[in-house]
Formats: sequence, C-alpha cells, structure tokens
Amino acid sequence: MAGSTRSRLGTLARIAREIRCDVAAARERDPAARGVSSLEILLNWPGVHALLAHRVSSALHAARVPLVPRAMALATRAITNIEIHPAATIGQGLFIDHGTGVVVGETAQIGDNVTLYQGVTLGGTGFATGKRHPTVQDNVTIGSGAKLLGPITVGHGAKIGANSVVITDVPPNSTVVGNPGHVVRVDGRKPEGPDADWIHLPDPVADAIRALSGRLDTLERAVAELDGRERGDAEPPAEVRRLYPRRGPNPAGG
Repeated sequence: MAGSTRSRLGTLARIAREIRCDVAAARERDPAARGVSSLEILLNWPGVHALLAHRVSSALHAARVPLVPRAMALATRAITNIEIHPAATIGQGLFIDHGTGVVVGETAQIGDNVTLYQGVTLGGTGFATGKRHPTVQDNVTIGSGAKLLGPITVGHGAKIGANSVVITDVPPNSTVVGNPGHVVRVDGRKPEGPDADWIHLPDPVADAIRALSGRLDTLERAVAELDGRERGDAEPPAEVRRLYPRRGPNPAGG
C-alpha cells in the first residue's frame, strides 16, 4: 500500500515538473507571453491546456485506467481544438503555438524543447497496427500546416517549413520544405533552439527551374552555332525570379 502511494506521489510530482517546463517554454518562445505571469499562461494558453490534460490522461493510460484517458482527450479536443492521443509520448518543454488543428497520433514520440505551430499533423499511414506515427527528436521546429506521416524520424534540431508534407526521415540539423518535402541545408549546421524564421528558407523548386534555364541557354547557344548564327541573333536567356524575397532581417528577431 505504501509503495503504491509513493508511486502515485511520484507520478504527480513528475506531472507538475513537466507542466512547469511547458509554461516556461510558452513564455520563452511566444512573444505574446513576455511579461505575462505563469498563472495567466496556465489559464489562457490553449496549447498549455492541451498539454496539461495530456500529462494527466497519459499517466492514467499508462496505469491502464479505462475510459477516462480517452474521454479527457475528447474533451480537450472540443475545448482547445488540439487532439493528442493519450498513448503519445511527449518530452519536456513542448510549445504548441495557437494550436488550432494540431493532431498527435497514438504512437507519436516527441522529444524535449519541440515547437509545433497551428495545423501540424503527426499522423499515420494505412491501417496497420504498431509504430505508425512520427518520432520527433529534441529541438525540432515544425511550421504551420506541416504534415508528418508514417513512422519516420525527424532528427535533432531539424526545421520543417510551413505546409510541408514529410513522408521520409529528416536528417538532424536540416530543413525540409515543399510537397513532398525536400531536405535542404541552411548555411551548414542549423543553430540550436527554436527558430520562427519562415522567410529565409531555401527554395528547391526555384533552384531546379534556374538549373533548367541554364541548361536551355546552353542548348540554344549550341543550336545557334550549328545554324551558323551569331549568339546575338538568338533570343536572350529567360530570367528566373524567386516567388518571394530573400532579403531583409529575420522576422523572428534573430
């Protein structure tokens, strides 16, 4: 009996410690939370509400309590519009910004100091049982609307661009953009910590079009030489312009 009581007290202490980390993560990574008290964050941040409910429902699920964990998850989804399965494994310091539409599946695993923006899905593929949801390692940032599907692994310190669809493993300290997701590097190793700069991401589609434009220009030069024409008589090479600017400071303040 005494051992069971100690176990329950240990579980409550762990949940309280994790909630403190969640509140601290919200204050650190949400500019709107700067100068706001911990109590106000605990009462008004839906991402913190969802994590608080999950910490409790996860402990109940691990204790094999029937019905209650799923009922808590359902009620939390109705209140916060964030759905986290009670069996999902979540580390310390997770920050869910805004949170609307976030879905975390049953076998998903999330490490420490991860940031999720609204509309993120950590989902499964097919109807097979077993491990079927993503594993997200520490210090990962996942942008708005990104979909991570299947039992993939997102490496330490990676950054997933907004609205990316990721179905393959992501190496550590790399960036993924596009649909399907393209793995790219940003100035070598990505610095540690959350990063909300979604403007200065690489554009692999524009890079591919630029490479094709260069190849076409080379072929036009060769055809012009075969025809005996001067290069000046041929059409000037097409200019490839990026769809968005790459200049200016980091909007996240970095």
